[in-house]
Amino acid sequence: MGVTFSSLWGRLFTRKETKVLILGLDNAGKSTILYRITMGSVVASAPTVGSNHEIYDYKGVRFGLIDIGGQTALRSSWKQYFAGTTAIILVIDSADSGRMHLAKAELQKIVQDEDLSSALLLVLANKQDLPASSRMTPAQVSEALGLTDLREREWQIMGCSALTGLGLFEGMDWLVGKLESR
Repeated sequence: MGVTFSSLWGRLFTRKETKVLILGLDNAGKSTILYRITMGSVVASAPTVGSNHEIYDYKGVRFGLIDIGGQTALRSSWKQYFAGTTAIILVIDSADSGRMHLAKAELQKIVQDEDLSSALLLVLANKQDLPASSRMTPAQVSEALGLTDLREREWQIMGCSALTGLGLFEGMDWLVGKLESR
């Protein structure tokens, strides 16, 4: 009886942390998204050197969100964070079409890594608050990244704005739904 009660108590009141990496090229808006989600506001931040960690409870899931710097020199260190990752949020600067090929190359490294073979992939096409003439749509970002070629991975792309919050919680809802169905 004691073991059963302890087991039930543990399941009800102890939440395992779901590790989520927030990756993307520099200036894509990763830190702004992290703090918009966890604090509900835009926080002024300098380019991330290393990583920012936040715990965030959302719809019954305890997320361990890790935002990792996206500068060229830091991208080689991303791999050290991969073990135990449940999901990747890949932030794309929709207004930076000139570096979409770099984002695609980084995506290929991510999806080919054995430590991330079962990780969910949420692509956030950020900066959708900018005028349509100066940014790519989520469909255009998807095409540029070759997302439809990812047949062995659960993925979703959503347009968002880190500044306004548009689309961020829809992305979190998708993650929660996928985690609940696993």
